[in-house]
Amino acid sequence: MKKLFLMLCFGGTAILAVAQEKKETTPAAAQPQATTPAPAPDPNAADFKWDNTTIDYGTVTKADESNSKREFKFTNIGKSPLIISSCRGSCGCTVPTCPTEPILPGKGGSISVHYDINRVGPFTKTVTVTSNAKNPNETLKITGTVNDPNPAPTPSATPTVTPTQNQPH
Repeated sequence: MKKLFLMLCFGGTAILAVAQEKKETTPAAAQPQATTPAPAPDPNAADFKWDNTTIDYGTVTKADESNSKREFKFTNIGKSPLIISSCRGSCGCTVPTCPTEPILPGKGGSISVHYDINRVGPFTKTVTVTSNAKNPNETLKITGTVNDPNPAPTPSATPTVTPTQNQPH
């Protein structure tokens, strides 16, 4: 029985070894590769010129909606109309609003950003602007700190003991 089992194992291994085909492969470096030259940048493409790409809110007070919005101003310095296809905040607390109409060459526009200032503490968020400009993805940044005017009281580290009248001395 042991001999039969060993012969079956040996035979199965031999069949599997023979069944494997060895494929001739050439190294990737030896294979001819089709190279496509990168397209030349369009000299007439739209282009952003930002007044600033970072806005510091500074220190604002929680829930003070008058301090929740800022604007990124820009000018189209290209030779074609600038079309902004999307503006996305890095999280739900940062909501940008972009112009929907094309910005003609030499004209300006702005991207409004609303930050939810009900979140206490320092923040750094980004807005990604996608357009037909020479650089199709622009990243804008907002920073600041939100302070709570009425912070929650912190519990005392050591409990205070108040004497009662009926304690024995």
